[in-house]
Amino acid sequence: MKKHLTVMNISVVIMLLITAVGLSFPAQFGASAEAIYAWIANSFGWLYMLAVFVFDVFLIGLIFTRYGKLKLGRYDEKPQFSTLSWIGMLFSGGLGVGIVFWGVAEPMTHFLTPPLHGYEPKSIEAARLAMGYTYFHWGLSQWSIFAIAGLIIGLFQFRLRKNSLVSTSMETLVGHEYPTFWRNVIDVLAIIATVMGIATSIGMGVLQINGGLNHVFGLPNNAWSNVAIMSVITVVFIISASSGLSRGVKWLSNLNMALAMGMMLFVLFLGPTAIIFKSLVTGIGDYLAHFVEYSLRLDPFRQESNWVDKWTIFYWAWVISWSPFIGAFIAQISRGRTVKEFVIGVLIVPPLISFVWIAAFGGTAIYQDLYQGTQIAQAVSQDYTSAMFVFLEGFPLKTVTSAATLLLIATFLITSADSATHVLASMSSNGSLEPKLRVKIIWGILLAAITLTLLLAGGLKSLQAGSIVAGLPFTILLILMMFAIIKVLKIEAHLVLPEQMPTLRPAKEAERYHRGEETVPTHYQGDVSEQENK
Repeated sequence: MKKHLTVMNISVVIMLLITAVGLSFPAQFGASAEAIYAWIANSFGWLYMLAVFVFDVFLIGLIFTRYGKLKLGRYDEKPQFSTLSWIGMLFSGGLGVGIVFWGVAEPMTHFLTPPLHGYEPKSIEAARLAMGYTYFHWGLSQWSIFAIAGLIIGLFQFRLRKNSLVSTSMETLVGHEYPTFWRNVIDVLAIIATVMGIATSIGMGVLQINGGLNHVFGLPNNAWSNVAIMSVITVVFIISASSGLSRGVKWLSNLNMALAMGMMLFVLFLGPTAIIFKSLVTGIGDYLAHFVEYSLRLDPFRQESNWVDKWTIFYWAWVISWSPFIGAFIAQISRGRTVKEFVIGVLIVPPLISFVWIAAFGGTAIYQDLYQGTQIAQAVSQDYTSAMFVFLEGFPLKTVTSAATLLLIATFLITSADSATHVLASMSSNGSLEPKLRVKIIWGILLAAITLTLLLAGGLKSLQAGSIVAGLPFTILLILMMFAIIKVLKIEAHLVLPEQMPTLRPAKEAERYHRGEETVPTHYQGDVSEQENK
């Protein structure tokens, strides 16, 4: 317990220091954060790009191996949640806030300022490029990062009966008894990365709610409004967090999934339906055709401001920074599913939902600018936060749909923050599946404080800087996690009889191999322990 109290105390102190400095010197804090962002993107952008591409290839390959038969749990365990609830929780906890923020703003930005040279702004060619690149940013690569973290945590927590701490997932690589100091360092890095990553998402949501209230209802859009919105959101998600994952997050996830589907169907039926589906199919085709090119694009010989640094590298760093949170969360909701189910579910279903959303909202917005004389791209270039609400002005019931969008953003925020406080409390409570409420409340307040600090210190730019700074050290840990997954799966596959895989597992013998006390045989010939079946 002492170790985890130390992790908790160190993490809290670091967060309090960042908050105190940011609130005391907001301008200097924001400028420093942006300078660090630029340096990291320029110096280590290649690492982000290469690592994420390797994760993609590794996970796709894993689907077709025999290791996919192994379960995140005992052989007889059934999934805890229905498939529909599981997908809703994946979607809501993983990308809900971001996709509502960027669903119109990103394709319209690329439409106005094309990502590649040689494309005329606001042209048909720029429109197609904008959709394909937006799909790339919200596709398989983003979710492969979450899948790496979730898979290793799920294997250790539910198959090896360990805790869900990131430091524990390193045991297969560095040994069961590696020093407490390094365990503390890894767990603190995981907590800091989680806080900064989720703070970026919550901050974007607060900015969008503020922008929407200003655009639709004329309410003031200033720092005090951000404080008021964040305060309300904090109170609600702490109340929700007190009810646990199986109640608060589950029902909120189902609610915002229903709201999101309702909004999407509204646009699909009242918008240019044929154009939306054409842009969906064409965009997916362009995404697949250029997947490798976009995955490894860095523009190394261009000295001026780099588009990839501002977009792709930010996205990967942002996702990496909150992968400890999403990894632990999707591991907990995926107990009882096979590795193959997990990987396919995480890599395919949420991206497909994202693609339909982007086609409906982003594709319609581009069509309106091209053929109906709207100026959505111009409005987006001036203020990202109003993008969705400017877009909805072209539809009937704009006040109703705008209010529904505000409610959708709020429920996404609450769900993400609720899940984050649960995972942070678990990380600082020895990986407990049911951390104490007071620990959740502490992390809820700290999460709100660091979000406000970043908002007051520079808004969106500071939020982005926080993510990329926190994401760098955790990129190294994710690479190590991938190798840990390989070793765990090899050991587990060797320790079950091939004809019975994955039904039985010799638990006692497995522990010795995972601790490195014995060499893994090419084929296990001993008696299978029935302990795992009890």
